[in-house]
Amino acid sequence: MRKVREVLRLKFECGCTQRQISASCGISCGSVSDYLGRASAAGVTWEIATAMSDADLEQRLFRHVGRNEPAARAPVDFPWVHRELGKIAVTLQLLWVEYAEAARAAGSRPYQYSQFCDRYVAWKATLASSMRQVHRAGDKLFIDYSGKRPRIVDQGTGEVRDVELFVAVLGASNYTFAEATLTQRLADFVASTIRALEHFGGVPAVLVPDQLRSAVSGPDRYEPDINATYLEMAQHYGVAVIPARPRKPKDKAKVEGGVLIAQRWILACLRNRTFFTLDELNLAIDELLEKLNRRPFQKLDGCRRSAFETLDRPALKPLPPTRYEKADWKKATVHIDYHVAFDDRFYSAPHALIGMRVELRATSSTVEILHGGERVASHPRSRAPKGTCVTSEQHRPPAHRAVTAWPPDRMLAWAASFGPSVARVVELMMARYPHPESAYRACLGMIRCADKYGASRADAACARALAVAGPVGPQRKAIEAMLKSGLDRAPVAPALSSAQPVHENVRGGDYYDKKETDDSRRNDPEARHDEAAHAGEGPARDAGHASKQSTLF
Repeated sequence: MRKVREVLRLKFECGCTQRQISASCGISCGSVSDYLGRASAAGVTWEIATAMSDADLEQRLFRHVGRNEPAARAPVDFPWVHRELGKIAVTLQLLWVEYAEAARAAGSRPYQYSQFCDRYVAWKATLASSMRQVHRAGDKLFIDYSGKRPRIVDQGTGEVRDVELFVAVLGASNYTFAEATLTQRLADFVASTIRALEHFGGVPAVLVPDQLRSAVSGPDRYEPDINATYLEMAQHYGVAVIPARPRKPKDKAKVEGGVLIAQRWILACLRNRTFFTLDELNLAIDELLEKLNRRPFQKLDGCRRSAFETLDRPALKPLPPTRYEKADWKKATVHIDYHVAFDDRFYSAPHALIGMRVELRATSSTVEILHGGERVASHPRSRAPKGTCVTSEQHRPPAHRAVTAWPPDRMLAWAASFGPSVARVVELMMARYPHPESAYRACLGMIRCADKYGASRADAACARALAVAGPVGPQRKAIEAMLKSGLDRAPVAPALSSAQPVHENVRGGDYYDKKETDDSRRNDPEARHDEAAHAGEGPARDAGHASKQSTLF
């Protein structure tokens, strides 16, 4: 505080001269004389100065002591200035004009425009305070994607495609992992996180990703919903997921800096190289990543690699014995046929859950059905054609189990009790499906229809339908329509005869055979020449020809 307190101590307690005080404090004799004069004018002795704070002492000595002291200025309401700047077309100059007019109207002296702006900027800087974070060894792994992306070129078409650069940084050592992926989608994001953990050779306590959709299904500042697959992966590795707040990059400042360094020391170094596959690009990234982690720190001893070996590696938890297998999650409702759909195939659930919401967890080999967090069914994942069903007999109601337990012969025998035509229709229905059991529902509908209208009518309708249907057989709906309309009782129209009627104007096949022979000979020049030779070309022929011409003319 302008060394005033030390000047007073040396003068009043030690009895030093002004020249000695000047040499001791490193100030001029004029300044020493000024300080002592101010203290004498204000009546301040050393005993009084020791009981006062620096601010009180300065206020006592350097206020209201002459014309060199600046006059008081009208105070500025900086919160008001900050709020008004957020409105449309409002500038600092406009606010200063309003402030100056109000100050002059109140009889005060305003700050000049430059001082007004400087003081506002200094006040605004106090709003953006930053908390220095202390990163413990093995505590957090910060994850993000680079905004600047590498490229690969399709060797066949020459198409250039931008790919993603995944970056993960450990908090304590700044040890960095980076790799290129095709997208930021869930499968790529989970796989990159797993490869990062395997690269580090251990598991930290917390993962801090951005709130991208692959990590957070429901973004929120306070309680984000973690994606089910990503959360399951974290549970498999025993790590917590605490996403950074939206639009708060300081929550993951480590990886923000790591992304910038990766852009400068990896992407910039690859700018003149062309890569045709993702594997080629990642091999080049691995080489540069190792150089990056071995680059010496500028202000600290060692490098990222040595800091990792010293700090983070001993504190990381061991990896689990098995690698996480990615699973897809889906919510579904159990249908009335006690099946749920996944990937256009159907899997059975206990019939008691009909109409209830369940969760499906599907891996490459298994489809699990969960209700209330508990697994209620598990099936091998079907690779059969779309639309096929995977059904467990235990999931069926008792009545359905009794029906499916019937052999096809029993179903045919039951249908035959209504008539042979009904049995034939049921047989054709079962022949349409690779498994006869798949047609049981349609067969039961046909049998119920026969029971409703009577055996004789049903057999007659089936006979009429079989007569007009193709090799696939008639449809149950067509037979039921016949029974409803009474068409089964109508007489059957006689079949059209294929015999050829006998009539003098009807040419037979011999006529057309002879005509084809004549046409072929007429079109053949050699055949015409032979005919003329056999017929003879004498005077009588010429005379006949001449008489014909005379007749014509």
